[in-house]
Amino acid sequence: MPKTIKVIIADDEKSSRELIQDYLNRYCTDLEILALAKDANEAVEMIEKHQPDLVFLDVEMPFGNAFDVLERTAHAEYSSIFITAYDDYAIKALNYSAAYYILKPVSIEELVSAVEKVKEMMGGNEAAQLREVLKNNISSKSIKRIVLPNQNGFEIVNTEDVVCISGNGNYSDLYLTSGVKKTVSKVLKYFAQLEEEPHFLRVHKSHIVNLNQVKAYKKGRGGSLLMSNNREVEVSINKKKELLTGLGR
Repeated sequence: MPKTIKVIIADDEKSSRELIQDYLNRYCTDLEILALAKDANEAVEMIEKHQPDLVFLDVEMPFGNAFDVLERTAHAEYSSIFITAYDDYAIKALNYSAAYYILKPVSIEELVSAVEKVKEMMGGNEAAQLREVLKNNISSKSIKRIVLPNQNGFEIVNTEDVVCISGNGNYSDLYLTSGVKKTVSKVLKYFAQLEEEPHFLRVHKSHIVNLNQVKAYKKGRGGSLLMSNNREVEVSINKKKELLTGLGR
């Protein structure tokens, strides 16, 4: 018999809490909803009291946000599905931490899909690892670590160890300081938000580089970069000025 998954829903909107509860009851199996919380304080209280397996967390709530709840219940072991109406830094952090989230208004398909993916991960230590990456990225207000999916699950990489990322059709190649190349089934656009980090810059339609890993710049119409791993990366003409500014020239 499948294990019953104990669930808490935390959302400051009563209609949203009740909608998620209704969808879970109607479209998901093996779930038991233990409590509904209307703010961060109540969410922490319910998590402490019920020790759930899965918590739906609205990103923005009174008395703290979802990440405050994670911090205050760091000792508890549960998986999270985040709910948000905001397309902001939180979304970037959730994406690069491979966390599951649902955008408001909540759709049945997205909800069921997120629940099924979380179910697949339960019973292992993957959820705890992903949660730690998310907490690290959120607390530092920058993307310190990214989760790379692979055939066996995922791999966690420190962004400071990324030399450059090159697009390869429907895939991206990440070149690391260790000399290893990681190919992931994500288009280069997936990594575009890394450009908001101080040391990452898209220098070409096919390349994002870590400016801290640049060894030399070779002059030309756009020129090219010699990276710390001795890989040469082309620079587009329209990115040359921004690159030289980023390099302090």
